[in-house]
Amino acid sequence: MPFQQGSARTRQRTVLLVGIVVLLVALVLAVVLASVLTHGKPEVSPKMMKWKDRGTTKNLQEVILGRCYSYVMARYPELGDKDCLKIWESLKHAFVYKNPCNITSEDYQPLLELASHPIPCNKSLFWSKTNDLAHRYTKSNQNFLTLEDTLLGYMADRVSWCGDPSAPGINYESCPKRSECESNPSSVFWKMASKMFAEAACGVVQVMLNGSIEAGAFRSSSIFGSIEIFNLNPDKVSAVRIWLMHDIGGPQSESCSGHSIKRLKSILEERNFTITCEDNYR
Repeated sequence: MPFQQGSARTRQRTVLLVGIVVLLVALVLAVVLASVLTHGKPEVSPKMMKWKDRGTTKNLQEVILGRCYSYVMARYPELGDKDCLKIWESLKHAFVYKNPCNITSEDYQPLLELASHPIPCNKSLFWSKTNDLAHRYTKSNQNFLTLEDTLLGYMADRVSWCGDPSAPGINYESCPKRSECESNPSSVFWKMASKMFAEAACGVVQVMLNGSIEAGAFRSSSIFGSIEIFNLNPDKVSAVRIWLMHDIGGPQSESCSGHSIKRLKSILEERNFTITCEDNYR
């Protein structure tokens, strides 16, 4: 009888051990199977947010580098010491893999320091709602420079970019508009670039405004009205010349004696600038 009891216990232990081994084998097979099934498939990242503005410009790196080399090698060879590759890397680090609604001025500071260059006195031309006219003018008249005629503005003009926290870190489908979030890559960049352009101005500066806009040629909410005008340095800028232009064949909603121009003059006078205004400067 004792012998039979010992045999029973042995069989129970054997069954228990076999059960444990089978369970372990099943777990190992499950892990291996899962690995085989997912092998070669990229990790699925969170779905990118759908914004209302156009996405990052295709081949952004090539566009920025091409414009940078063209500017410093062909247009202004005196700036040939600028490192275009470092400038591109600095721009990329400002937005890649970042929340496109959480960009700060600190993100762009290294880029601005790398791309900045002196602006000759009496050559700064500011504009608001006169984009095409202002740039047709500076193309034919080398005596003036807009922000878009500087290295920083030339590289970024009509180009779009924004990041995303998930892979691949850049959103080529859509980017946020200013109305969706204030701290988006484009808005923060142009505000900082505009501030730097205004701070660099010296001598007599020109401002080209659109007198055919019903709401008024000068708008406090514009980049010029909210940033550039307040970063002009009265110790460096001797006078501000306002050129009030009207669309050809369009309405003449405002003249140099208009309500918004009076408001602009008042702001400039408070900051001790000498002001002149000319309708349809030729």
